[in-house]
Amino acid sequence: MIEKIDHIGIAVKSISEALPYYRDVLGLELLGDEIVPEQKVHVAFLKIGESRIELLEPTTEDSPISKFLERRGGGIHHIAVLVDDIEVALREHKARGSRLIDEIARDGAHGMKIAFVHPKATNGVLLELCQLSH
Repeated sequence: MIEKIDHIGIAVKSISEALPYYRDVLGLELLGDEIVPEQKVHVAFLKIGESRIELLEPTTEDSPISKFLERRGGGIHHIAVLVDDIEVALREHKARGSRLIDEIARDGAHGMKIAFVHPKATNGVLLELCQLSH
């Protein structure tokens, strides 16, 4: 079901301020950035081995990332795992009693289908399930 850790999402106030550390100090390759209107975020992906780091900057004051930054400040927001079939993964989570934020997959960055599992189901970690769109 789970293929690998796809990315680790890090909430930042400003991608332009955070990016130099990841790109210039750590030497990670910037794969690109985009605005995801549905999520109200600007994201930048950096390659790290077979996975990525996703910098998340809110684009509106009511963005979930804005709320996260207000409550906790910048830092790790979620861990995303790549699954081969997100619909099957969601059904299995639900059948096993996992609390879901998304019961139906939605569009995410880079053409992925995504859904979130509530941190109460994972001992405090926001888990994102993601699948490459076919």
